[in-house]
Amino acid sequence: MTNQREKAERFLALHHGQRGGSTQPLLMPNPWDRGSARLLESLGFAALATTSSGFAATMGRPDGSVSRDEAIAHAASIVSAVDVPVSADLENCFADHPDGVAQTVRLALDAGLAGCSVEDFAGHGNDLIYDHALAADRVAAAAEVAHGGPVHMVLTARAENHIRGNPDLADTIARLRSYQEAGADVLFAPGVTRLDDLRELIAAVDRPVNVLALPGTPPVAELAAIGVARISVGGAFAFAALGAVASAARELREQGSYGYWDQAGPGRAATAAAFRSGR
Repeated sequence: MTNQREKAERFLALHHGQRGGSTQPLLMPNPWDRGSARLLESLGFAALATTSSGFAATMGRPDGSVSRDEAIAHAASIVSAVDVPVSADLENCFADHPDGVAQTVRLALDAGLAGCSVEDFAGHGNDLIYDHALAADRVAAAAEVAHGGPVHMVLTARAENHIRGNPDLADTIARLRSYQEAGADVLFAPGVTRLDDLRELIAAVDRPVNVLALPGTPPVAELAAIGVARISVGGAFAFAALGAVASAARELREQGSYGYWDQAGPGRAATAAAFRSGR
């Protein structure tokens, strides 16, 4: 599956239950480099998405400190590493004005992506969430580019309230409904994890809904039962890997032992199998 248009079509279909008869949500992990992308693909995941926080960590930076050029180059690298559809976490599309958002989505298309996201958190100032009308205009600008050519790139619109200090479900739902009307293919409110809240959100919109798997999030089976279409992990896998490195380093430095091979051995075997193709 090497054609970008085919990958984008497949990616969209995966959000609508076309997963070989499965009723489970699309489980979409977030690699942070080419190696982790190939490993996750080899483990059977049907689609992948970049993680802004995980990628920033590989560069020794906090989330939100990567440039547009760096994010697009990183996304293109992940696309070239695997055969499954790839979506990109493009934060606020590195622009406040809709014209800038549109330019970022053009670059995402050029990178070969099957999907990308745009969020309504400005990423600077006083934890600013964009005005509702401006946020919807930004989604509309992204959708016009994402859907305006031969590739229907899957656009995910994110309402950031719940992870930015404003857990107002009514406002979040209102925003997602306006993003749907502006042309988003998938809706995402990271931080909304309660089943009752998710039921209300899903009932209020007509697009597939993504849930971020955070501590305390209901298990996949319960999310499937209420109609969640996609589950992503954000930077969790990247930080789980870094946590294992920190644990191994402390063991070596403080205890002088090598128990970390209990994890390293299976990890080496898994990557050897994943990398066998030499891609």
